[in-house]
This record gives sequence, C-alpha cells and structure tokens, in this order.
Amino acid sequence: MISALKTVGFFILTALIFLLSFAVLFAFDLVPESKSELTASAEKVVDVPAVVERVEEPARIVATDIGLDASIVNPTSKDIAVLDKALLSGAVRYPETALLGEDGTALLFGHSSYLPLVKNKNYQIFNDVQELEKGNIVSVYSGTREYRYEVVSVEQAKATADRINLEQNGRFLKLVTCNTFGAKEDRFVVTAKFVGVYETQSS
Repeated sequence: MISALKTVGFFILTALIFLLSFAVLFAFDLVPESKSELTASAEKVVDVPAVVERVEEPARIVATDIGLDASIVNPTSKDIAVLDKALLSGAVRYPETALLGEDGTALLFGHSSYLPLVKNKNYQIFNDVQELEKGNIVSVYSGTREYRYEVVSVEQAKATADRINLEQNGRFLKLVTCNTFGAKEDRFVVTAKFVGVYETQSS
C-alpha cells in the first residue's frame, strides 16, 4: 500500500514539474512553434513602406480592378522590330523612360486585341485598361518591391509610340495600348501618379 502511494506521488510530482516547466517556457515565449505556424510565418508578406530608395527595372504589372497581371519586358533598343517582338512576351517599358524609383514617367505599352481566338494571350494584355477609373491602384513590381500608382486620367489619343507626352516633375506611370510601335493610331492612355513603395519579400 505504501509502495503504491509512493508511485502515485512520484507521477503527480513529475506531472507538476512538467507543467511548471512548460508554463515558464511559455511565459518567456520559448515554446517551439508547430510546423504549420512556422510555414505560415515564412509565407507572410511584409507590407510596410520601404525606407531606402533604389532604382529598379519593372518586372510585373497588376491592376486588380480589371484583372490585369502581366510580365514586363525591358528592351534597350528603340528599333521598331525589336519593340514589336518584345510585345509578344508581355508589357514593354519603352527604352529610356523612367525606371522604378526614378523621377519622371515610366511608359508601358501592351497589346490589345478583341479577336475571339488568340493563341498568344500577350496580344490581350491591355485589353481593358480603358476600364480603369480615377482612384484605381496599379501596382508595378520589381523583384522585391511593390510600387503603387493611383490612376488620375484615362483618355484616347492618336499618336505614335514616341509622341506620348511624358511628365518629368514627379513620378508617373503611363499605360498605352499598342498594335505596332511605328503606326500613328488611336490608343488608350492611362496616367497614374506614384503613391508609395512597399517591401514584398517574405519575412
């Protein structure tokens, strides 16, 4: 009987010590996280204003209001054949226009086509840019940052690609529909002003 009581007492004492130890570890945040908690933490995206400025090439454009999500190509040549070929791979930043983080205007061109059957979806990248409204947000991404722009105007202009007016005071983004760079044609032109830059890499 005494032996049994000693055994029970030993287990109770062990349990109390374990609970007290766990409570101390928990109080000092020393309890290991579960695998699911670690995964969720690793995938959490930081959405805080970037402090250090830098100049970067754009890599992707997103406008959730019209379902736009496309890659951006950055050719260095202004040759029409080179630029037209680049349009087959995504939106195109016109050479020598502003980069992300620079003052001036970043000029992006993209195809628009309303043909019912199109094999290359890059022909329809800018199909709905004319549906953007004042106040909508357009995000342009580099490798690790999101540059946000707020739409200030949407208009139609008849001009060649190299005759689009570019603001130099401040930071702006222009989205322009394009069939071919050399033609003078009706284009939708969206102008948006820079409103902030945010870190987007996982913490």
